[in-house]
Amino acid sequence: MVSFATSKDATALVYRTPNRLRAVNATAKIEKAQDDKPSRKTGWIDLSRVKVSVDPRAEWMQMFRDVWRLQREYFWVEDMSGVNWQRVFERYAPLVQRVSTRAEFSDLVWEMQGELGTSHAYEMGGDHRLPPDWPLGLLAADFTYDTGGFYRIAHIVKGDTWNPDHSSPLDAPGLGIHEGDRLLAVRGQPLGAHDMPQSQLVHQAGVPVDLTVAGADGTNVRRVTVTTLKNETPARYREWVDGKRQFVHHRTGGRCGYIHLPDMSARGYSEFHRYFSLEAERESLIIDVRYNGGGHVSSLILEKLGRRRIGYDFPRWSIPVPYPPESVLGPMIAICNEFTGSDGDVFSHAFKMMKLGPLVGKRTWGGVIGIWPRYRLVDGSVTTQPEYSLWFKDVEWGIENYGAKPDVEVDIAPQDYASGKDPQLEKAIELVFRALEENPPQVPKNTNRPSLPLPQLPRRVAKD
Repeated sequence: MVSFATSKDATALVYRTPNRLRAVNATAKIEKAQDDKPSRKTGWIDLSRVKVSVDPRAEWMQMFRDVWRLQREYFWVEDMSGVNWQRVFERYAPLVQRVSTRAEFSDLVWEMQGELGTSHAYEMGGDHRLPPDWPLGLLAADFTYDTGGFYRIAHIVKGDTWNPDHSSPLDAPGLGIHEGDRLLAVRGQPLGAHDMPQSQLVHQAGVPVDLTVAGADGTNVRRVTVTTLKNETPARYREWVDGKRQFVHHRTGGRCGYIHLPDMSARGYSEFHRYFSLEAERESLIIDVRYNGGGHVSSLILEKLGRRRIGYDFPRWSIPVPYPPESVLGPMIAICNEFTGSDGDVFSHAFKMMKLGPLVGKRTWGGVIGIWPRYRLVDGSVTTQPEYSLWFKDVEWGIENYGAKPDVEVDIAPQDYASGKDPQLEKAIELVFRALEENPPQVPKNTNRPSLPLPQLPRRVAKD
């Protein structure tokens, strides 16, 4: 990323590459520097000469005042929802002098903003030093230790096999690695009871790694090279979604489609359109918004789900096309849980209000006052001010701090998780079957088409 700024008289220009600054003549063509050493000739600026003295306590007090002031000026209601914000400042300000680390200051800010009792009041980034990051190379696979002194590949995650970043490296073509095979060594280091595969993958994220593997019976010992993943969440997510969709298809005999929305941002919008055109061809549809992280596209998705099929386009040489296109024929069910939040809250409640179908699961998070993170503090950290609250005709401001209440409440107990059961999805399938039975979808048949022959004229009878 490159950015630039000019001097007030527009004669000089400073541009920034990722970690460097260069000053050049703004009125002439920028020539490529002969070398990259800082000097007046090259224009590169020696940032190591920049020294700044910081008094942490004075800086924290300035930041504290800025956080408090930003909330005062941008909170969604002027009276701060009845909270005496000046009194909150007076209560917390003396504690800044007792703060000894940046992490403690962060805690103090969260506590102060928590007095507003409002969602989306965050503080993040800046000089808040986190524990050291030791990136772990990931294989998107599960291993079990065998008493024979080796690790067995218990499961290889099936993600998007066409995308190497979204699938297990062990599933790459030509490796011939299967579930049940043995993993004997990583990077030439033998594995054992006290030497797990992960211990040899520290600082090995996104790089080629040698693995020593063998067949399930210990034969065919060989070394293979795979490129580890920096993040295996996309692969595991795809496997989870595909598993849920296949479960729904199997249990309903293909009569019901399934779509999961991880959030209401670009990723969720993409996931919706990845599946909707295909899943909407079935008689019914389940929309799963459990664990939805929120965003801002719920209205666009609801607009498509709200399409009601009122006709068909019958071509002669192809199959009938619904009108409007990509519309659901029969019943729809939405599933939510306590981890459905923000625009996921909005979607869940609006799904009920628009009478698209019943809502199944647990009451959602309850945070619908939106933010626009755009102000940074002096150390680069960001705080957010709840600015945009949603009002609904039925509950008015009632979603905030309460959430969307499902029509049919179903919990998932710990033993259900442990055994791989999903009572919420099973209840949704039960409601789909009930709705299909009570009101079977009607698909027109290619019969009773208009007949438009020319009218028959009466025959003249010749006279003798």
